[in-house]
Amino acid sequence: MKKSPFILAIAGGGSTYTPGIVKSLMVRLADFPLAEIRLYDIDSQRQQIIAPVVEKVIRDHSDSIKFTVTSDAEVAFSQANFVFAQMRVGQYKMREQDEKIPLRHGVVGQETCGPGGLAYGLRTILPMVELIDLVERYADNNAWIVNYSNPAAIVAEGVRRLRPQARVLNICDMPVAAMRNIAAILGVDRHQVTVDYFGLNHFGWFTHLYVDGVDRLAEVREHVARFGLLTEDAAATDPQHADPSWVKTWRNIKPIMDHFPDFLPNPYLQYYLMPNQIVEHQDPDYTRANEVMDGREKKLFAAAAEYQQTGILPDAFHVGVHGAFIVDVACSLAFDLRQRHLVIVENRGAIANLPYDAMVEVPAYITAQGPEPVRMGNVPQFHRALLEQQLASEQLLVEATMEGSYEKALQAFTLNRTVPTMQHAKAILDEMIAANQDYWPALKQAFKDGQPQS
Repeated sequence: MKKSPFILAIAGGGSTYTPGIVKSLMVRLADFPLAEIRLYDIDSQRQQIIAPVVEKVIRDHSDSIKFTVTSDAEVAFSQANFVFAQMRVGQYKMREQDEKIPLRHGVVGQETCGPGGLAYGLRTILPMVELIDLVERYADNNAWIVNYSNPAAIVAEGVRRLRPQARVLNICDMPVAAMRNIAAILGVDRHQVTVDYFGLNHFGWFTHLYVDGVDRLAEVREHVARFGLLTEDAAATDPQHADPSWVKTWRNIKPIMDHFPDFLPNPYLQYYLMPNQIVEHQDPDYTRANEVMDGREKKLFAAAAEYQQTGILPDAFHVGVHGAFIVDVACSLAFDLRQRHLVIVENRGAIANLPYDAMVEVPAYITAQGPEPVRMGNVPQFHRALLEQQLASEQLLVEATMEGSYEKALQAFTLNRTVPTMQHAKAILDEMIAANQDYWPALKQAFKDGQPQS
């Protein structure tokens, strides 16, 4: 039976990830046919630089797919069947602040974890809600938004609170990147690995790693004890996750498993379980944001300029798990494939001893009606306590956004495991308020110096 082609909009079309996502779509046209791809970005100048590269990728595979580049929401979303969302509010100049402000106070500086992730969340929740409203106004009634926007856990919680009926599936490629490395270690294809996993986004653990029905966690555990979550020659990592900072991240799984060997941790747990060591090895003047701007960003923009001048597109972007995963998920949504993927969903008993309404990351079968989570049962007390603390921090941050509450923002920062004291939390929060004045909702103090504010 012939599949009807879809209209797809990519919100955040100016992202340097866009060409890789589109290349992933092009090699899967038989599985996910497309009538039109629309790039949408409020930064039209940046999008216009990326767009010719994207069009070249499309035309190398198809002459029939319509290609539209716009900053008009109605043009972008009218009758769209799918929207891929990958917004970065404040772009890399604000990511740099997210990372460097905490480091000035001796606290982890990271894009999605710790104070940086909380700051990024305060910038992103309300724009994500605005995007949902635009899609619901203009798109097909059955359209799905597949959201890649970080920080995924906070964005997902904000959407749950503010737009509970929205057809949004929140995903993250970090567990899938880990599965790619696991598969390389085991000498199999990533799609041959079936995992059990529980947690929140960027805060979880693999409990079983099945290949052909056999759990091979013990084998991977033994490998991690020697090399971290890398192949022996580190050749399996794709360029997206192979910069020096990423190699260090994959290797830092080893000390975590040395102490807590039962499960394989998400690599981002290093920021929460060993923050002192992380800070000691971070350069406060040159963070991951600078590494990306001087690496992937510069390389792709240079390639775009060369293509404009010569008509030849250099090999400047990589098609890795980031693009492949979002296409896998979209195919399963579109055609009710019931494929099993790790996604972010409302708990509803999937992790039995976490709150029913928590936004958790677990395996789920992706159907045309959305995800059907796999029940992971009760999790051990140690892991549950860590999850509850992180969940409370994220939920307080969402409430701070909704209520414009300085106190709840301060509570969120104080409760985060990367922040050692309330004094650190206040100093970082106050500096971040000044840096984010063009992006954050206003945070009002109900009390100042212990006295009610009038």
